[in-house]
Amino acid sequence: MALYTVDLLILGSGPAGYTAGIYAARAGLNTMIVAGNQEGGQLTMTNSIENYPGFEEISGYELMDKMKQQALKLGVQMVNDHIVEVDFAHRPFVCSSENGHSYKARAVIVATGSSAKWLNIESEKKYLGYGVSACATCDGFFYRGRTVAVIGGGNSAAAEALYLATLADKVILVHRRHQLRADKILQDKIFNNRKITIEWDSVVEEILGEDEPRKVTGLKIRNVESDATKVLPVDGIFVAVGHQPNTEIFKGNLILDSKGYIVTHENCSQTDIEGVFAAGDVKDPKYKQAIISAGSGAKAAMDAIEYLDVE
Repeated sequence: MALYTVDLLILGSGPAGYTAGIYAARAGLNTMIVAGNQEGGQLTMTNSIENYPGFEEISGYELMDKMKQQALKLGVQMVNDHIVEVDFAHRPFVCSSENGHSYKARAVIVATGSSAKWLNIESEKKYLGYGVSACATCDGFFYRGRTVAVIGGGNSAAAEALYLATLADKVILVHRRHQLRADKILQDKIFNNRKITIEWDSVVEEILGEDEPRKVTGLKIRNVESDATKVLPVDGIFVAVGHQPNTEIFKGNLILDSKGYIVTHENCSQTDIEGVFAAGDVKDPKYKQAIISAGSGAKAAMDAIEYLDVE
């Protein structure tokens, strides 16, 4: 069981975490990134990105690897581990991992991101990245002129469906209830969009597809009122049943909002604990874009650098 001691410990290895590491290392801080459960974060699940400045097209995995390599080149220490417990009551702060390692740091940046809520069916896992997505902004372009399904009935699902309707030929919204939970203004737009149809009172039973090449071809749904099933021919499926911030271990350690996102001071990344900062999706319930998370990581690093300089 190892003990690591650094100036700045960054929890999470998505765009926010890597960018924070790059800025901190350039400032001369002894910096370590603990990658978390998914090295590179959610973005690694996106096959193609066309809206990150500087790259006409790049896979999520490749973009994250480029960020990682830049951080490593600058001297950032990288550890493939997952933090399961934190102690922010005293400094230096101590974070403990599932592998039994301890990490001590003068300052911490929490960049653990958020996770899309999934349907948790086996076929969903099989076609994730091959027709199943949780980000219309990221992947919607690839379904221009095609038929897609959106699963959900809240604001996220409505926004995804409306965005996809600007690209796809047909959008099928699948919702388990007989009325949407989205705001009325979004519902009105949904009902008035001729490209969008709704399958009410329906849940997903199975995602259908082919193996060579791997791709989605259909969606089997079941009506919860009649128990009848049917297959919808679709080319892509967007799961929009919400996101949840990866903040479980911070409950009781940091102030969280009602949805579990970390609360920071206005116009900065400082949490309620001096020396602990937050960046990226873990504090942002709205945008969830790589470029915004990267900027948030830069801000958090700059705040941490300033904090350590005057300490």
